[in-house]
Amino acid sequence: MKPLILTSLGRAVPALDALASRGDVEIKRVPLLPGVATLEHERATVILLDRALVHGAGDDQALFGQLSAHAALVGVGDAGEAEPPEFFPTELLSGYFAGDTPSGAARITLHGALMHAAALVATRRATRLEGRSASDVTELSRIGVALSTERDLLTLLELILSQARRLSSADAGSLYLVEHHDGAPSTLRFKLSQNHTLPTLPFSEATIPLNHASLAGYAASTGEPLIIPDVYLLPEDVSYRQNRTFDDKFNYRTKSMLVIPMQTHRDEVIGVLQLINRKRVADARLTSNDVVEREVLPFDQRSVDLVSALASQAAVAIENGRLYDDIERLFEGFVTAAVTAIESRDPTTSGHSSRVATFTCGLAEAVDRVGAGAYRGTHFSREQMKEIRYASLLHDFGKVGVREQVLVKQKKLYPSDLAIVKHRFQFLLQRADLQYERERAEYLFADGKDRYQEMLQHLDSVRRSEREDLLRFLDSVVRANEPTILPEGTFEELTEINERTFVDFDGVEKPLLSDEELKYLMINKGNLDQRERREIESHVSHTFRFLEHIPWTRDLKGVPEIAHGHHEKLNGRGYPRQVAGDAIPVQTRMMTISDIYDALTATDRPYKRAVPAERAIEILKTEATEGSLDSALLDAFVEAKVYELVRAETGKRRSGANTPL
Repeated sequence: MKPLILTSLGRAVPALDALASRGDVEIKRVPLLPGVATLEHERATVILLDRALVHGAGDDQALFGQLSAHAALVGVGDAGEAEPPEFFPTELLSGYFAGDTPSGAARITLHGALMHAAALVATRRATRLEGRSASDVTELSRIGVALSTERDLLTLLELILSQARRLSSADAGSLYLVEHHDGAPSTLRFKLSQNHTLPTLPFSEATIPLNHASLAGYAASTGEPLIIPDVYLLPEDVSYRQNRTFDDKFNYRTKSMLVIPMQTHRDEVIGVLQLINRKRVADARLTSNDVVEREVLPFDQRSVDLVSALASQAAVAIENGRLYDDIERLFEGFVTAAVTAIESRDPTTSGHSSRVATFTCGLAEAVDRVGAGAYRGTHFSREQMKEIRYASLLHDFGKVGVREQVLVKQKKLYPSDLAIVKHRFQFLLQRADLQYERERAEYLFADGKDRYQEMLQHLDSVRRSEREDLLRFLDSVVRANEPTILPEGTFEELTEINERTFVDFDGVEKPLLSDEELKYLMINKGNLDQRERREIESHVSHTFRFLEHIPWTRDLKGVPEIAHGHHEKLNGRGYPRQVAGDAIPVQTRMMTISDIYDALTATDRPYKRAVPAERAIEILKTEATEGSLDSALLDAFVEAKVYELVRAETGKRRSGANTPL
């Protein structure tokens, strides 16, 4: 680009004619000083200031300072003026000559001014490049931070490709990941595609061979970038070719391309970034071949440098993301194994932990959407949702520390104890029959048949009455042995039974029910006495001690505390610590509601009857009214119909265990 010299309209400067005749500069005559905005900042410019142009600026003396930052100012005086007039901006001039200065001397001054103008352009360019470099470094740092904090692989890939396109002003782009077979790189998976001109394109993953036949395959195989001005004009001697199927199908013109391998710090290629059509204007849509020819540029060195730097960051981020996924899968396997271990000891609660996790996470999502009330402004991040899920899945793990006899207890009496009671009653029934036969025989032996029928009717009545009492008592025992969800029963029949005695094989008179048997049968809620219930309740403390020994990540460090309090109540009447109010985390309060609801509605617990969802919600509301549960969270549970997230099985009961609400 030729330097430009601006001079006053109508002024003759012989030295200019000599410069113009050689074609070294462009000369333009102007009636007034130009504004800074009208100057071409990449062009060396000299402005010849004479009286007319200086006076034309009027009172705008600041204009000279602005112009001097972008152009070399040379003063031109009238004939005989050896020094610049006082009203000239003398301190800003790079040179001066009088109107009658010899042409040679004037040319020397002009050459000096042109060199000064060129230096101004170079300085501006360097400043701009320095600013751009600083901006690029800042931008790459910002992107690096974003990449390092993203854990979801697909979101991470979307971020990598969109940032690469933005940095390079690319219209479209693709991202490939290297897949391994038997430990060796084998194929490239077409994982992601973006296109500014065609944003609604359908996409499906596919694989291509990892060889030199394709652009992405070549870059992945060699570890070398490809910078292609026009993929339709590839040299004949290269092994790779562009597949034009996409262009033909969607009427798109792929022209300039930049293909960058993503390499880790160990020089392992884990993927390829493929950018398409660098544009002059980032928002332009390439809707026709004419637009492509006008807008699309080859990828420059700056694009290569920036995208290469981003690709290196991306490779590390992807590798870290995969490692994070591997760790998460490992931990998921551990959690699954732990839940399986729980349920293997307590088979009738199979699925309870998963259902509680589903309910609790659903309630957390509902609270996150509420936006009003007691939990306005309460939100849970993705990491916090994961923390809630793990705490819910593992909340009952401490059952592994509870005796199996207690854990799987179905009724109030243990099966062996109930069998003893039944055998006792069977013995008494048989003894009543034997007593009947003995007394009948003794009567015949002593009195013969005199009034025998009358005596037989009496004996039969006594035997029938005793058998009816025994069978009624046994039925009462069997019914009393069934646990209940809520406190039920006055146990008057049991008291009546306990007042009856029998004589055992050793001739010792004993009550029909022992004190121990009576104690268990008179449990008015559930099927556990106080000692057993304390043992069952100890599973919470076992859970906490187990979970706090796990080296949780910073995002999951709250899991033990959340799980620890799932049997605490807001009024302080829960267990194991009897904490109340704000001492119970909101995550735990949500889990408590979910845990109770599932325990009430589960159909696979033989120690208690399942209740319908409506009745379960009524019970929960009663507890909330009494101050045990968080009413605001319960309202969210009901209003969002969280309870419908899991459809309880109906009509099924599997043999098994006992779990307290």
